Amino acid sequence: MRPYGEITKRILLTIGIAGVVVVAAAAPGVLLAAKLFEQRKQRFFEGEKQKTARTIHRLQRSNLLTVKKKEGKFVLELTNEGKKLFGEIQRKESQLKKLHITKPPRWDGKWRLVLFDIPEQSHKQARDMLRGKLKEWHFYPLQKSVWVCPWPCENEIQLAAELYTISRYVSVAVAEKISGDTPLRTHFGLQ
Repeated sequence: MRPYGEITKRILLTIGIAGVVVVAAAAPGVLLAAKLFEQRKQRFFEGEKQKTARTIHRLQRSNLLTVKKKEGKFVLELTNEGKKLFGEIQRKESQLKKLHITKPPRWDGKWRLVLFDIPEQSHKQARDMLRGKLKEWHFYPLQKSVWVCPWPCENEIQLAAELYTISRYVSVAVAEKISGDTPLRTHFGLQ
């Protein structure tokens, strides 16, 4: 499955979890998008209303979502294909939430470097997901696309990369020494 953007995931998860979403709205488009997330008490960031409206239309054209006007309200429902995609996204999100890096009782003295060169145009969401996970796991950003951790993490990085089909762009190197590692040692409490 190709990686989907956060707005697409939010729409599919909101509608998929609810089954059917009914939104009272005067007009489709931006207003419908805003009402959909207001109803779920989710906040928009600047520019997201238009992106959400475009995403809703794209999901309709892709036969993943139906929007029907009924008695002055809009009814949003996932198609069978949309339900399949919802299930896949839910499984991936669940697997990613379970992933964590376990800190061993003693450091083995080796640094794990996660190196990636993920194409922005075709895999932006996947790259953002990986960066988000590295931040969540408290990796140290040595460079924009090089992050460091002292704990074994190869399996977790590999699984995250596989879940978002970016394995060919991600590598993990194990190094015994990184020059000028004082900030790293401080970050990880290895003084």
